This record gives sequence, structure tokens and C-alpha cells, in this order.
Amino acid sequence: MSKLDKHILFLIFEELQDDPKSLFSCLMVNRLWCETVIPILWRNPWSYNDINYDNKSYLFTIIASYLSDDIKEFLTRRGIQLPLVSCQTLLFDYLSFCSSINVNTINTITSIGSSLIYNQFLLQQEFYRLFMKKFSELKYLDMKSIRHQIFYFPEATLRFESLCELKCDTSVDSSYFYGLAQLCQYIQKLIIANVRINNYNGISELIGVQKNLKYFELRDDRSLLYSSGSDRYKEILFALEKSANNIIHLNIVFQFISRSSPKVFPKFHKIKSLIANFESFDKEQLKKCVYRDLEIFMIDYGNLGAASIIIENSGGHLKKILLEPYEIEDFEDNFNEDSLTFIRSIHKFCPSIECLSLMFPPSNEHLSELKKLLKICHNLKLLILIMVDISYEDITQEIFLENGENLLEILISSTPINIKEFRFCGDFDFPLETLEKFLETRKGCALSLVLTPESIYEGDDYVTLINKYKNNGVIKDFRYDSYTNIVNMDLKI
Repeated sequence: MSKLDKHILFLIFEELQDDPKSLFSCLMVNRLWCETVIPILWRNPWSYNDINYDNKSYLFTIIASYLSDDIKEFLTRRGIQLPLVSCQTLLFDYLSFCSSINVNTINTITSIGSSLIYNQFLLQQEFYRLFMKKFSELKYLDMKSIRHQIFYFPEATLRFESLCELKCDTSVDSSYFYGLAQLCQYIQKLIIANVRINNYNGISELIGVQKNLKYFELRDDRSLLYSSGSDRYKEILFALEKSANNIIHLNIVFQFISRSSPKVFPKFHKIKSLIANFESFDKEQLKKCVYRDLEIFMIDYGNLGAASIIIENSGGHLKKILLEPYEIEDFEDNFNEDSLTFIRSIHKFCPSIECLSLMFPPSNEHLSELKKLLKICHNLKLLILIMVDISYEDITQEIFLENGENLLEILISSTPINIKEFRFCGDFDFPLETLEKFLETRKGCALSLVLTPESIYEGDDYVTLINKYKNNGVIKDFRYDSYTNIVNMDLKI
């Protein structure tokens, strides 16, 4: 492999761009490998959090080495500690490969030069000036916590024209977004964290000028306090509507009801991935939300009724349906009916489903529909099952075991062999004998099993059973985790 030509090596290393440890090891093979890997690593050098940079001092040293002598002298007089390395002694022109900026990381590494806030500000200013001069293009910008209007540097016009991904939050002053709107009109991926109540004028302006926006996220921080009487999202939604024909991924989760959502959401008829809540929609408004290309769908558990309508109007291409975490005290009276309709909608309209999260009570009717679903949906690879008893009666250990046995019996008789991962949580425990019976039916599967921690599974009999099926290859991975971690999935869109 060390004799492969540079073009082939580059294609191979491109596939490893999300595996920095492997890429870093490739640097040591020979000079050709090193020369091929460096441009890939330096596209976005801020993202390798699992690599030990000695508090990012390596990045600080390389960037600071590019500063001119007069700038270094000025900063040194301010008491800023700079490394002695010159860019002329570097093996590569690292900054010429870079096409991204992460403001938080820049803030972190400039603290190496000085503990004084103003000195850090000066150093950051010079770093950003360098980036505008040295980068051949700027594709990715994470500007959360930014304090510098970097788009006013002379070279910024050329750099920002190529920006395709922007991450930001609403703590940033509107003037930054107005500045970006003058330069960036071809952003493809825009991610906004709504952390502060704002007028959103600047963000709306930036959204409204985009001509190729494909991926949009706007999520409210849970700490936001609601001020009633205003449709605070109206400007953003109507600006986003201009990109309705381009957007294929939409992730909008509001803490509070938006009266504008039912007017805008039906326009996104090309989306393939949708994460949203529909609390402000009535049934007629939901029926207008027709997404024929939808493949990935995530919704809050409290919106199961709305989810069923969205699923029914989809084009039969859904591969992932997931539910966001819930609070038990928030369950509505219609949970039993909505969860039943939800299961029925999936086995009727989602024949290609691969990854599925279900939440349901332990009734015979729900288990019967689950059994039907498992017999129809043969492509399932991952199944998350959350059983919730909302009868509010005292639930004894015997009832927990009965619920677990009933669930396992369904899985034993009906589960597609393709399922490689199960995640379980809720009001049930698995009886030892039934759990063994289930594992016997999965021989050759190399299962991953994730459960919420329960004291019953700490017993010697359960530990022995799990180890037995680990040793014979039935269980590939077995672990306990919190409900939130069991439900949360990295969609990797």
C-alpha cells in the first residue's frame, strides 16, 4: 500500500477524514503519505477533539509563526508570549490548506499567549487577519461567541463568497449577520442555536438572501423564557420560505408555539430529513404537510398523533423514525390511542423502515400491533422500545416481569433477523428464563443490547447469562445507559 500513487492515496485518505487518529498515524509512514495527508488534516484542524494537542499549543505555535516580524514585535511589547518558530522553518504551508474557522477554538488557543482579555482580543484579530490572507477559500465557519467583525478585512469578500456551512447562535449581534448577508449568498448548511430572545432581523436577512440553502437547523435552548403574545419566529420562517424548493434537511424545534409554522411548513415539499414539532397544527393543517421524499423523521413523543399523519402522507421511503426524550409527567390522556395509531401507521406506510423508536403502553392491543409491525418491516436494523405504563397505579415487580416477558415473547416469535441492535427502557424487567430463550433465537446475530440500569440485572444469574452469550458471539455489545442516551441518536445527516 505504501507504493500507491498520490492520487489513489488521496482518495483513500479522504474516506478517513472523520477518523483523525488513523490520519495522524499515516503521517509517519513516509514523506509521500505525509504530503498527502496534511492537506486533509488541515482543512479543519479545529475539529479533532480526540487528539491530544497539549491544550491546542501545537495549533497556536503554527499559526503564530505566520505573523510578520513587526506584528510579533507589537504583540510582544504588550506582554503576549509568542513562540520563536518562524513559518520559514515549517515543513508545509499549513494555513494555505485550511478552509474553516472555529471561533471557540481560536479563543482557547489565544489564551496560551496571554491571560489578559484585551491581549487575547488583539491576538485573535491578527489571527483572523492572517486567515483572510492565507486561506485559499473559506468553506466552514463556526462563529459562536465571535467578537470580531472579520468580514470587514480587505480579503474577506473573496473568502466569504465560498462559505458553504455556518454555525452560529442568537447571542451574536445582528450587525454580524447583516455583514455576512452582504458577502455570503451560497451557504448550503446553516445551523442556529437560539439561546437568547432577539428580534432576529439580522438572521432573517441572512437566511433570506441565500440561493442554495439545503440544510437548516434552528433549535431553541431549553433555558429560554417565554414572553407571551408574539409570534417571535415569524420573520425567520418567512425568510426561510424563500428556500423551500432547495431545502432537503429541516430541523426546527421551538420551545413555544409558532402561529406561522402551519403557513410555512407545507412549502418544504422536497425535504428528505425532518426534525420538528407540530404543536400549533390542527389536523387539516397537518394533512397539507406532504413530504413524498422523506427518509428520516424525528419528532417529540407528545406529537405522536401529528407524526402518524406526516407518516401517512409520506412517499413510503422512510428509513428512520425516532422520538425525542420525554418527561413522564407530561403524558396526555390520548397517549394510548395516539401510540396505537402511530404503530399502525408505520407498518402500513413504512415498508422500508430500518431504524425505529416506539413508545407504547403494555396493553395486549399495542403488543399485537407491534407483532404485526415486526412481521411486515423486514429491513429493521435498530429498534428502540420504550414501554410506559400510565395507569398511575402502583406497579409491582411482578407486573414489571410480566410486561418484560410479554414483550420478549413478541420479539422471539416475530423479530426480523436483520435487527442488530435493540435498546430497551421503561416499565418492565426481563425474566431470566425468557431472556435466555430470546438470546437463543438470535444465534449468529452479534447483537448490541442497551438497557436502562436496573438492580435485577446485577444478580449473578443475569451476569452469568450475559457473559455466556457474549462468549458465544450472540452478544457483541451489552451496556446500561440513561434513558436520554438510549433514545438520542446521532443521525449523521
